Amino acid sequence: MAFLTTQSIRILNPLMHGSIPPKSATRYVIHIKAGGYFENVEVGAEKTNLMLVGDGMWRTVIKASRNVVDNYTTFRSATLAVIGTGFLARDLTVENAAGPAKHQAVALRVNADLSAFYRCSFAGYQDTLYAHSLRQFYRDCDVYGTVDFVFGDAAVVLQNCSLYARRPGPGQKNVFTAQGREDPNQNTGIAVQGCKIAAAADLVPVLSNFSSYLGRPWKTYSRTVFMQSKMESLVHPRGWLEWNGTFALDTLYYAEYMNRGPGANTSARVAWPGYRVITSDADAGNFTAQAFIQGDLWLNSTSFPYTLGLG
Repeated sequence: MAFLTTQSIRILNPLMHGSIPPKSATRYVIHIKAGGYFENVEVGAEKTNLMLVGDGMWRTVIKASRNVVDNYTTFRSATLAVIGTGFLARDLTVENAAGPAKHQAVALRVNADLSAFYRCSFAGYQDTLYAHSLRQFYRDCDVYGTVDFVFGDAAVVLQNCSLYARRPGPGQKNVFTAQGREDPNQNTGIAVQGCKIAAAADLVPVLSNFSSYLGRPWKTYSRTVFMQSKMESLVHPRGWLEWNGTFALDTLYYAEYMNRGPGANTSARVAWPGYRVITSDADAGNFTAQAFIQGDLWLNSTSFPYTLGLG
């Protein structure tokens, strides 16, 4: 294992393109000292087994503001984009500061298989966390956003995380997830386990002015499960929101299992063919870290805490 510290460096990109050996079979660790790093950073496909270690959430901050209004695609708007397999990050913040009026503006995009994040925060408004593809794991992380702010078509488990809905723009609704599965044979989806679903500080005073939903179907076979999580009162009684009319309502898979809190009451939830309340441990077990992302094969190597099953 190799280590590199940023010392007094205030630009990360030269490290990404220069110091890190390509296609590394061993872990390469970069310690990013506390401070603000105002740039868009990309970890390319050749940068495998890279680990970024900050000095703490909101102490080490990577921040930029690309967005679709200013002519970036959603994909290219990411403040931090990760492609290299085996990427790990802990104790840092990634922020897209474009604001709600700029619409899609990604903080973190991950296309990296076997990637994991621990004690990180991701802050934005629309499309904050782009869990684009492959197997991903998030533990003890905070995600802040408004519209579709956890989205993509990875197989992703968020465990013991806090998802915070912020104050959206005028006329907008908050939607925690927008999963993008396009084929029923894909083993992808968003699993939210043991998390907190809550209002951020800026939403709390105006909570009655905005509706907040657990998810909506970005693609035909959208699949999202909330389980063993605490849902605060901001969650709309219907729980879930249409994307466009009846699109995907009979092909999506949306489920809830053993959640608690004032927002977890399922009695007034949507009556879509694709929505269900899971009642068996066996069904819920399909969305655990072990079954869903094969966590027993790789999570131990991250050194991060994790729970493989329902706990």
